[in-house]
Amino acid sequence: MSITKTASQGPRRILLVDCDMFFVQVARLEDPDGAGKEELLLVGGSSNRGVITSASYAARAYGVRSAMPTAQALKLCPDAVVVPVPRNACVERSTGVRDALVRLAPVVQAASIDEFYLDLSGTERLLKGEPLIASARRIREEVLARTDISVSIGGGTQRVVAKMATRRAKPAGVHVVDPGQEEAFMAGFDLADVPGIGPSFLAQLHKRSLHRVEDAASVELEWLVKWFGEGRGRWLWERVRGIDPSEVDAGARRKSISSERTFFADVRDDDELERRLLKLCCSVGRQLRSKELRARTVTVKLRDYDFTTRQASTTQPEGIETDRALHVLAGGLLRQLRSRRRVGVRLLGVGVSTLVRQAVGRQLALFDDQVSLETERDRSLSRAVDRVQERFGQSALSPGRILGSRDGRIDG
Repeated sequence: MSITKTASQGPRRILLVDCDMFFVQVARLEDPDGAGKEELLLVGGSSNRGVITSASYAARAYGVRSAMPTAQALKLCPDAVVVPVPRNACVERSTGVRDALVRLAPVVQAASIDEFYLDLSGTERLLKGEPLIASARRIREEVLARTDISVSIGGGTQRVVAKMATRRAKPAGVHVVDPGQEEAFMAGFDLADVPGIGPSFLAQLHKRSLHRVEDAASVELEWLVKWFGEGRGRWLWERVRGIDPSEVDAGARRKSISSERTFFADVRDDDELERRLLKLCCSVGRQLRSKELRARTVTVKLRDYDFTTRQASTTQPEGIETDRALHVLAGGLLRQLRSRRRVGVRLLGVGVSTLVRQAVGRQLALFDDQVSLETERDRSLSRAVDRVQERFGQSALSPGRILGSRDGRIDG
């Protein structure tokens, strides 16, 4: 395969630093005499409607996984102790890890609160020829010494390879794939393990009897394109060979913004769900405008009473930023999901992605008769509301429909 090279014509040197069971680590550090002494530790909601955010490795041996209902996790591991997510401490510890990495690598990109990509390309002379695996081990030790956070590190010439290598590195280890070994390394995984292959695409792959990476790698490009389309087919052909041209970008913008709530009691009434949806749209809209961003893609997520999770998305030709436009699109998606299955809802969420910078542009039309989804007047009004809420609080100015909700609030 063709190996991506740097300007100096050497293979890229990319690492992914992954904090081991991050939320569990932080909970133990924050409460050394309590959570710190529990081997079977679960972090998440403790009520019978709660969901597990993270589990210790000892608890995972019982089959406990993140996003699992707490009640189910405790049935699998009845001796486990459940503690709440230490949110503020997690942000502080994540910042500490990033600050440590910035001292150790020229390019650092945060992929999430507990994952960071590093690009050490071109540092060979500076590091006196230190092999990438040695650099990874040194970085792991220094992060632990500086932050008390244990990490696992995967490495290679491609981002996707570094990501997959962390699976081999865990827990608290290092795994680096040498240049030229990318395709052979990837062949050892299931297609479900490859980042970017979601449930829908995976189902399509299984229909073609493609389950392992090596299964897809044996199919010629023209057939993948014929089956899955030009973009997706070519993407799959590259990824199963460990080809990923994406760069590690220290200035990468946030990729998505979302807001979701779990309710104390299942919500069955459509009007009540619409009201709660509006409040979530207002929260997402404020975040968008505060970052001077607009979103082209809107996604609504439902988790039904039986923990069935469903979602629907729509993508517009231009970005939007107003609460009204978000609610128009999200409301249509909610009604679409509800028409397919109208049962009690325990969680509702709104997310936006395909983010673009704000810019003065034409009005975005919703219908062929040019009824506008979002106008400059709408945008100006939304920003004016933001200024009022920033000064006097979010309750100072809210849509009447939110105030009309049954309990006047969203459960958290």
